[in-house]
Amino acid sequence: MGNFLAGKVIAVTGAGRGIGRAVALASAREGARVVVNDYGVATDGTAPSSEVAEAVVKEIEAAGGEAVAVADDISTMAGGQRVVDTAVGAYGRLDGVVCVAGILRERMLFNMTEEEWDPVIATHLKGTFTVFRAAAAVMRRQRSGTLIGFTSGNHQGSVSQANYSAAKGGIISLVRSAALGLHKYGVTANAVAPVARTRMSANVPMELAGMGSAEDVAALVVYLLSDRAAEEGITGQVYSVAGAKIAVWAQPCELRSAYASGGWTPETIAEFLPGAVGVDPMPMLSRLSEMEEAARSGARPNAQ
Repeated sequence: MGNFLAGKVIAVTGAGRGIGRAVALASAREGARVVVNDYGVATDGTAPSSEVAEAVVKEIEAAGGEAVAVADDISTMAGGQRVVDTAVGAYGRLDGVVCVAGILRERMLFNMTEEEWDPVIATHLKGTFTVFRAAAAVMRRQRSGTLIGFTSGNHQGSVSQANYSAAKGGIISLVRSAALGLHKYGVTANAVAPVARTRMSANVPMELAGMGSAEDVAALVVYLLSDRAAEEGITGQVYSVAGAKIAVWAQPCELRSAYASGGWTPETIAEFLPGAVGVDPMPMLSRLSEMEEAARSGARPNAQ
């Protein structure tokens, strides 16, 4: 075992499988006591089971670590609170939360139902909020702690996952809001956009460039949870990790602007906007024809 997280208490949602499991195991190896949360559902959010969380706890204990399982649904306020209460009750504090839990329900926007929209938003976005909200109250009193949300490159937009894309974009804004609101209390917040082989990425309709492993992602998360990251002042950031590559995403900013001395009308906007303000090219838009052809042929285009 290492000591990158020695003495820390870390809670991980979606920790029964894939990246969440890798984060839980890596945190324990680095000296953390871990709260393993997983509702134990299939990728579409059905068939919950508490066995997956218990199995990861047994793995951690077999390796000499300490862990406790929580099988609650974090899309509810009570479930998010229970994750945090379990950490404080079992170990007396909470130093970091990592919100990995998520589900998929793919559908084109014009065919998507409320039943396909709501659970995805609830699990990803609200599930991050419920845990962040409960953890922030503890960390504010401690005047230390780290919040980590999981986003995706799909926050740029998606052809057939508008629900997932919207949730992942919301998580980035939530993370930035947490970083701003909790900074004076010594609490940091960051987001991770993984590119890794998991059961959720198995059906992505393109080859993901630099596809890595869950363990690659876990290494970055462990660093972000550590005192060394906090000492560097790392907060409000979005990092992607794809195998050997780690990248930081740009902060939102205005690119170009134009001013009208007498106020805007549709006519003056039509004159100035295309040339003076222009557009910011949408990378995914240029890939649509390639993606559509791949979908027809059964192949998967390479996503840069």
